[in-house]
Amino acid sequence: MQKTCCQRAEILVTRGDIERIEAHTARDDFWSRRAPANAAYSEPDPDDPDWRSLTLAPDGTRRTLNRRSNGDCTFLGQRGCVLPTEVRPLVCRLYPYGYTERGLEGIDDEYCPTAALVPRGQPGATMLTVLDMSRADAERWRGTLYDELRADAKAPSCISV
Repeated sequence: MQKTCCQRAEILVTRGDIERIEAHTARDDFWSRRAPANAAYSEPDPDDPDWRSLTLAPDGTRRTLNRRSNGDCTFLGQRGCVLPTEVRPLVCRLYPYGYTERGLEGIDDEYCPTAALVPRGQPGATMLTVLDMSRADAERWRGTLYDELRADAKAPSCISV
């Protein structure tokens, strides 16, 4: 089976994500601040011009989930993410939607094992079907993501946490 977003992507976390995950897991060792390994994560995005300034600290680092030595997300279990949906990082909840600060865009399921997970015989079924994700939930999460990113960018100690 192909590698998923949980195995390939560098997962950005907001302070709100960290607080929710810490409250649920009683752990604080699941994230760290580092420069993106993939240069694409630090390049300007003309479709979302504020993304770079909202996600990168002045020193070029950002908060991301830690990964195991094999590249898997620290929260990836046998059946997917072990965190409840409302505790997962906002960018994880949003995937496979593409989004900008202006709103949701199309589906970008490049990292999804769609062929293996979408039930056969269900015309029109997508990863959204498998994930039981509504557009309304995704829009709510997108709004929360940008609210938290803006709050993080304004916080005086944005480098440390």
